[in-house]
Amino acid sequence: MNFDFSDDQKQLRDEARKFLAGKCPPKAVRAVLDGKEDYDRGLWQDLAEMGFLGVAIPEEFGGAGAGHLELCVIAEEMGRSLAPVPFSSTVYLAAEAILLAGNDAQKRKWLPAIASGKAIGTLALFEGKGNPSPKGIRLTVSGGSLNGTKKPVPDGAIADFAIVAARTGSSGRDSDISLFLVEAKRGGVEAAALANIDPTRGQAELVFRDCKAEALGAAGEGWSILSQLLDRAAVLMAFEQVGGADRALEMGRDYALDRIAFGRPIGSFQAVKHMLADMYVAATLARSNCYYGAWALSTNAPELPEAAAAARISATQAFQLCARNNIQVHGGMGFTWEFDCHLYYRRANATALGLGSLSYWEDALIERMRKKNAA
Repeated sequence: MNFDFSDDQKQLRDEARKFLAGKCPPKAVRAVLDGKEDYDRGLWQDLAEMGFLGVAIPEEFGGAGAGHLELCVIAEEMGRSLAPVPFSSTVYLAAEAILLAGNDAQKRKWLPAIASGKAIGTLALFEGKGNPSPKGIRLTVSGGSLNGTKKPVPDGAIADFAIVAARTGSSGRDSDISLFLVEAKRGGVEAAALANIDPTRGQAELVFRDCKAEALGAAGEGWSILSQLLDRAAVLMAFEQVGGADRALEMGRDYALDRIAFGRPIGSFQAVKHMLADMYVAATLARSNCYYGAWALSTNAPELPEAAAAARISATQAFQLCARNNIQVHGGMGFTWEFDCHLYYRRANATALGLGSLSYWEDALIERMRKKNAA
């Protein structure tokens, strides 16, 4: 597989980087971290005006109609800047779910609203601890009404609508799971924000009590749709993680060149050199896997499940390593509130769990490769 982004896509990345550098400085991230805002509303509208929210949404539904490759390069820059907006929950999860399984009316109602920044969406999948699994879904539906609890739900406290996974049977098979679309601001939904390691990426508990919902996709196909959705989101989130890893590496490198100890830059010391080299290798390996994932996603290749898992694993490892080592390179000051190192450390750990743990994706990759080899 020989893949690279086109010159136009690289130019889009450069423009997005410049845009976010001006619109999303560290003080904007800290405003949300400190609880002054639940997300950066100004940035959210600016992203809509730039067309970034609808970059992969077809033009007939109010989007730019560009595609997933363009969304990948935007995702990388969103991760690099730690943008404190509900981008991943709305664009990678809610919008992709509607594109995958929504009917024409649902697409015409919600996709233009997402592209214009008028609607925030989310996916309500988890019900407490654990990884994605049909067995972990206990929320029920009866007569078109949902009853149960979902947590943690990304950006659930600010979402206008949610894609909800519910149990519609008791056979124990994957076909017992179906998806539903719920307008969160209507009756029957109670949202409560949850504390988490990265307040710039909100989490919430959603309680559904006789909540009216409409089906998304065919009955009994919920888990099949979710599996495809998680693979798509894994690739996009991996690009966010690579963007964050690269920025953490740059922060560590720049500090190592500027900080003088014993008359020399600390970057000349072997221990620091090795630490930075490990960060570079991890970030480069992750980028390679992400490019493979981007190719598979954009072409809907049969290799997408394996490519998505590989991208997710390597990007998670790279972001966590780079964020952790960035603090170490900065020494004692790296642990202080005033330095920005902890912002990347928070985001690295938050994104490591959002779509299932690292071990979940490692097991998924092994199982997918085993099935492929057996076929």
